[in-house]
Amino acid sequence: MRPLLFAVCVVFMFALSGPGAQTPAWQPSPGHTQMPIWPGVVPDAQPVAGPEYAETSGKDFLPGGRPAVGVSNVTRPTITVYSPQGKNTGAAVVVFPGGGYQVLAIDLEGTEVCDWLTPKGITCVLLKYRVTDVGPYPKSGPYPESPMALEDAQRAMGLVRFHAAEWDIDPHKIGALGFSAGGHLVAAISTHYAKR
Repeated sequence: MRPLLFAVCVVFMFALSGPGAQTPAWQPSPGHTQMPIWPGVVPDAQPVAGPEYAETSGKDFLPGGRPAVGVSNVTRPTITVYSPQGKNTGAAVVVFPGGGYQVLAIDLEGTEVCDWLTPKGITCVLLKYRVTDVGPYPKSGPYPESPMALEDAQRAMGLVRFHAAEWDIDPHKIGALGFSAGGHLVAAISTHYAKR
């Protein structure tokens, strides 16, 4: 029950927190490599209500005492590589932020996790997967309700393996970490790896 409650809170935080700052598509902070996961046309593309945007929560929702950033209408999924600081252990973690498949809690469940792991010598790869911000809240049920996110997750894991040597990653030390819907994706890629 607690994970469901948390997912509902993340999804509603931007709608209920009052006016926040809205910006165009989310970009990582300088020094991190971001790349699209699909060359050319994205498979199974779905229409969205508008362009991708990042929104900072208002004063009524301050997790950890500061605003949170959510990304909506993601149609061009990307991965962002956070290289390890200090000694590289060769380990890597693909990070899947949550948000009920409606929004991505990109900082709270994404960049902050990467910033926590990289000083430990771990390469982090943050996946900004497709979320269309359509449908009823909260979105629940089995993974087929979000097949695009599963496609993106599978593709991201494959790209990390493909670029392992280039990014100084041991291909036998690649893990996944997700929160809420992102945790659901981690479970889906670990049990439905053959479904493409």
